Amino acid sequence: MQLTLQTFELPLRHTFTIARGSLDVQPTLIVELEQAGRRGYGEATTNSYYGATLESMSVALQAVSGQLAQYTLSDSLDPAQLWNDLAPSLQANPFAQCALDLAAWDLFGKLQGLPVWQLWGLELERLPVSNYTIGIADMGTMVAKLQEFADWPIFKIKLGTPHDLEIIRELRRHTTATFRVDANCGWTAEETLRNAAALQSLGVEFIEQPLPAEQWAAMRRVQAESVLPIIADESCQASADVARCAGHFHGINIKLVKCGGLTPARRMIAEARALGLQVMVGCMTESTVGISAIAQLLPLLDYVDMDGAVLLAQDIATGVRVERGVCVYPELPGSGVELVQRGQRLL
Repeated sequence: MQLTLQTFELPLRHTFTIARGSLDVQPTLIVELEQAGRRGYGEATTNSYYGATLESMSVALQAVSGQLAQYTLSDSLDPAQLWNDLAPSLQANPFAQCALDLAAWDLFGKLQGLPVWQLWGLELERLPVSNYTIGIADMGTMVAKLQEFADWPIFKIKLGTPHDLEIIRELRRHTTATFRVDANCGWTAEETLRNAAALQSLGVEFIEQPLPAEQWAAMRRVQAESVLPIIADESCQASADVARCAGHFHGINIKLVKCGGLTPARRMIAEARALGLQVMVGCMTESTVGISAIAQLLPLLDYVDMDGAVLLAQDIATGVRVERGVCVYPELPGSGVELVQRGQRLL
C-alpha cells in the first residue's frame, strides 16, 4: 500500500463554541491509501484538548509508511489485523491511528466491492437519527442557528454557561424537536442533578459529560441520582475506559479519533453492550470523509452525532450525506468516499 497525507483547513458555517473555546476553521489531516489502483480515505481533525496536531499525526504516520509499503490488504490481512500489527508504533497517537484505520477500511471495502457495513454483516434497519449541534453563543445567535435547520428532529445544545437553563427554555419556545445537552465538563455534581430535573420537563433526552473527566466519585453519585441518562464523552476515550464507565454513566459516546478508529470502536461497542451501557458515536467536526466512516457503525448504535460535515461552509469530499438527521448512503463500496479537492500534500 502507498500512503499519502494531505492537510486541509475546513471553514465552518458559523463560529463553533463549546465550554473550552471557539473555532472558525478546523484543520484536518486526510490519509489516502492506494492499492491496485483503488484509493481509501481516512481523516482526523486536530484538537488542542487532546494534543492532536497536524505535525504530530503526520510524523507518526510517516514513521510507519515503510511498513505499510510491505502490506497488501486481502482476505488474510484485513484492516483489523493491520491495526493490531501497527498498534505498537501508533498507540501513542490515536488520532493518527484513526485516520489510517478509516482509510484502510474504505480501501478494503473498495477492493472487495462492498460497503464496509455489509462486510461486517450489518443491515441498514432502524438506524438512529443524528442530532444537529448548536454551539454556545448569545441567545439570539443560538435561536438563529436552530431556525436555520428548523426541520431537524434532534438538536444537541452545547452548554457550560451561567445561563444554561435560560438557553434551553428560550430554544424550546422555537421548536418541538428533541434536545440533548452537552456540558463538556462544565458543571458540578450539584448543578447536574439540579439541571437534570429542570431539563427533563423541557424535552431533553440525555446529558453528555457534565463533570470533568477525572471526577469519578462524583459521577457515581450523579449516575445514581439523575432523572436523565448521563453519557460519557471525555471520560471514555479508549477501550480501557469502557469498563470503568459502567456504574458511573448510563452510556458512552465513542469518538473515532480518540479511540483510534473503526477497529477499536467496534470492540468498545461490543464491550459496552455486554456491560449494559447505551452506545453513541460522535464526531469532531470532520468532513464527509470522517462522517462516512461513522455511518458504517450506525446499525450498532442507540444514538449518533454525525453532523460534522453539515457544520462546514465548504466540504472536501463526497460520500454519506446527512439530511434532516437521516443518513443517506451512496451506492459505492467501502465508506463511499471520494475527494473533490486536493489539499497540501505532506507525503
